[in-house]
Amino acid sequence: MNRVIKKTISNVCALKIPRKSFCTEVVKTAGSTGGQFSNEHEQKQTTISNNLPQYDVAIVGGGMVGMALACFLASSPLTKQLSVAIIDSNPALGSGLCIKKDDPPDPRVSTITPTSISFLQDAGAWKYVEQNRHAYFDKMQVWDYTGMGYAKYGARDVNKEYLGCVAENKVLHGALLSCIKDSDFKKTIYSSKLTSMTLNPSSTSIVDESVASRESSAQGQSAKLQLSDGSSIYAKLVVGADGGKSRVRELGGFKTTGWNYSQNAIICTVEHASENRCAWQRFLPSGPIALLPMGDKFSNIVWTMNPPDSDNRKSITEEAFLKDVNSALDYGYGPHPSSSLSGNRDILSWFKMNQTPSADEFFEIPPKVVRLASQRMVFPLSLRHANSYASKRVVLIGDAAHTVHPLAGQGVNLGFGDAFSLSKTIAEGIALGTDIGEVSLLKKYEAERKPANITMMAVLETFQKAYSIDFGPFNFLRAAAFSGANHISPLKRSIISYASGEQKFPLFL
Repeated sequence: MNRVIKKTISNVCALKIPRKSFCTEVVKTAGSTGGQFSNEHEQKQTTISNNLPQYDVAIVGGGMVGMALACFLASSPLTKQLSVAIIDSNPALGSGLCIKKDDPPDPRVSTITPTSISFLQDAGAWKYVEQNRHAYFDKMQVWDYTGMGYAKYGARDVNKEYLGCVAENKVLHGALLSCIKDSDFKKTIYSSKLTSMTLNPSSTSIVDESVASRESSAQGQSAKLQLSDGSSIYAKLVVGADGGKSRVRELGGFKTTGWNYSQNAIICTVEHASENRCAWQRFLPSGPIALLPMGDKFSNIVWTMNPPDSDNRKSITEEAFLKDVNSALDYGYGPHPSSSLSGNRDILSWFKMNQTPSADEFFEIPPKVVRLASQRMVFPLSLRHANSYASKRVVLIGDAAHTVHPLAGQGVNLGFGDAFSLSKTIAEGIALGTDIGEVSLLKKYEAERKPANITMMAVLETFQKAYSIDFGPFNFLRAAAFSGANHISPLKRSIISYASGEQKFPLFL
């Protein structure tokens, strides 16, 4: 397994080395005449040619990662005075979100690591998440269909209260919007799409030469963004946080390396008879299935499979789908792993021959699913990585820079890590009096995040490939890896620390 991981890292490196309800009120949007925010900051806003607004930072993409960057900038003394434009056509950003306690659960969720939680706590956003449905979990069980091995991870293995927290994306997004709304951050939301980007716009139709000189200088230090509603703005730094099909990445000329998997993920929310407090993941021949606690007796299903099977399972009856889910999480495809509770010793259990195993170390069967609580959604899976994250005045974060397989729920956490790192880099530039759009500064962000992101992508790719092989000797090696993680305490602690974001690199390699 170690050799496979190292080989995969070398392959991926061809990618080129990084409960209460609440409502978010209406935020200040470009062109609005009312709402919760004053126009004062717009009146003070520096303008250049043809009175176009000039911003310090333009964040293209107001999803979770883009809004997290805005929150991180708003919470730092060095960056809170920056003027920021947020460009996203999602009307919820301008009209506000209202999430009620009795709203049906959303099938789109994220598993947030302790490190990401710490980032959001420091920015003042996490308290809004805790006002709505969420679920901390302190246990996780991982096993495969062969029944030859399993691993159980607990928060107390690393002296922590929890391993992570699962929250609906709408709750996370709403919390970040609330954090921005409650700050005095100078921001304007443009409910539009980016259509074009000019990095060295030229001055036109300017009569006064002194004005022309000043405006030409300002333009030379900015990128011009044209939006789908016909408006244009200037920004010293453009941040592409606009997802896997990033328009910023395309317009900025960033090349990518990657591939599409011949797999889809089907996601949905299900309900149990009692509350689930553990995260479960089982590797099946066609891909992993995860059962993630959401609170209020709900769990989220993320099930990877080939496209024909995903199309079929999206359309079959609820009864048939629930039967498939329960089978996949129980005896379907193969037997349960044996544990010391049954009187058998699994592979490598001799590491603990002189210790009495605790009840938490025994293999457990996940709780039965009794009801489908949301629609079933299907997404194609891919791996994509930008060869570079930064150029002059343009930088990529989140899925615009990298997309990964969802098997470990690391995608949004990598994005939060990008946003936090970039906010620190911008603060450093301000402290040094550096132009925040200078490529030499932005490359510091890239140097910090790119190796960590590539390593995580390599680890996930290794797991994806390793568990797609059904071959006797290889199955035995996988089982040995499970058992090693289950019985060798230092290895277990290292795995948990890496998955939680406390370690940038997997020391267990």
